[in-house]
Amino acid sequence: MHYSFSSLLACPVCKRDLKSEPATSSAEIIETGTLRCEQGHSYPIVRGIPRFVSSDGYASNFGFEWNLHNRTQLDTATRHESEETFIEKTGFRRGDFKGKLVLDVGCGMGRFSDVASRWGATVVGIDLTSAVDAAHSNIGGRENVHLAQADVFRLPFREETFDVIFSIGVLHHTPDTRAAFDQLPRLLKPGGTIAIWVYSTLMGRWTRVSDIYRHLTTRLPRRVLYALCHVAIPLYNVNKIPLIRGVSRIVFPVSNHRDPAWRVLDTFDWYSPTYQWKHGEGELRDWFQKHGLVSVESLSFPTSVRGVRPDGSDHGGPAVVEVPIGETSR
Repeated sequence: MHYSFSSLLACPVCKRDLKSEPATSSAEIIETGTLRCEQGHSYPIVRGIPRFVSSDGYASNFGFEWNLHNRTQLDTATRHESEETFIEKTGFRRGDFKGKLVLDVGCGMGRFSDVASRWGATVVGIDLTSAVDAAHSNIGGRENVHLAQADVFRLPFREETFDVIFSIGVLHHTPDTRAAFDQLPRLLKPGGTIAIWVYSTLMGRWTRVSDIYRHLTTRLPRRVLYALCHVAIPLYNVNKIPLIRGVSRIVFPVSNHRDPAWRVLDTFDWYSPTYQWKHGEGELRDWFQKHGLVSVESLSFPTSVRGVRPDGSDHGGPAVVEVPIGETSR
């Protein structure tokens, strides 16, 4: 944890300042120690990450998958898929982030925090799970990245802290998507922008079948389910056969990503979460407007919506299209 991070944090219980008490540290980094407020609430710093929760809770599957696939979705010098996905689902461009303070809600292994930090933002990534350990390994050494293990329903920040907030494919995995979203707008500075993507009600026929399977898959031991998800590797070739693929994609809904490891990860990501809600565009727009957000727009990827805390300008938005399986949650 960078020493400077403590100035951005507030006790999630009482919202008072937190003072860092290092146990082991270097000139700029606290490896272990404690964060404590004047009311006596304390939170450990473990392996360089402040921990505001004691366990992964209902989302332990994500801690499992992101530590196992800690680099599968990171962009490289020749692959920019995460950056392209980030643009598509938030509407942000590189020039929007220079010098901004940005909150990534549900950062996982740091896939999109990586993009935002490369674009010049100071990024705060939070995740309920031990996925933050994978993020720390990937991007935690950057001066403009701060990471914390925290619950969206008890966030360790003051109101009006961030210039930008985004959450890509995370809020629908909480017990209540709307209640999770409700925690975020007040953390924006006036004029700040929030963008979220959640699973759409327009995702296609295959979801009805996969939702039936999820009654079983969410109860399987994680490693058993993960092993079963490797069926996505050979099905990729089966789904290329014209006379079979129509039926196969409905009866066996799995990721069809071109990368084998990504296919396994995406399939596990779909079938393992405890909660997996789906929402309509109008529903999300109503959430934004009830918080007084303006310039609310729907992006081309369903269901992606963004808005501005008053002082922004209005934008329009293109139509919604159907989503295939194969987009991981974080």
